[in-house]
Amino acid sequence: MIPTNAKEQKLRVLLVEDNMLNQKLMIINLSKLNCHVTIANNGLEGLNLFRDQKFDVILMDLMMPVMDGFESSFEIRKLEKEEIDRGYTPIIAFTANTLNNDFQKCIEYGMDYLMEKPFNGFKFKEIIESFGEHS
Repeated sequence: MIPTNAKEQKLRVLLVEDNMLNQKLMIINLSKLNCHVTIANNGLEGLNLFRDQKFDVILMDLMMPVMDGFESSFEIRKLEKEEIDRGYTPIIAFTANTLNNDFQKCIEYGMDYLMEKPFNGFKFKEIIESFGEHS
């Protein structure tokens, strides 16, 4: 469940991104939105962190080495189904190269939304608030 009042609780964000510059820029933007950010450098690291920790939202790059965002998201959704008490964690995909079929593919792999890079903190906040309304 997404916290409804960011001042009451920091939003726990799992950032799955392989590019260090993008990581730094996103951390700066997310900290302005009162987020606590945990970084995974690829989809496999993200999946392993998800197994061990609880997050309010996942920001998932699509194209990464080792395991891409599609496969990682698919595996995260499988874990949620296996562990009934885990609950549902929104996954926001992001990419620099949006193709016409990317949004549909994201939905098929269990992601909830697709954002284009560069990261836009205002758009992220808007998306998060819409999840809060539906939880």
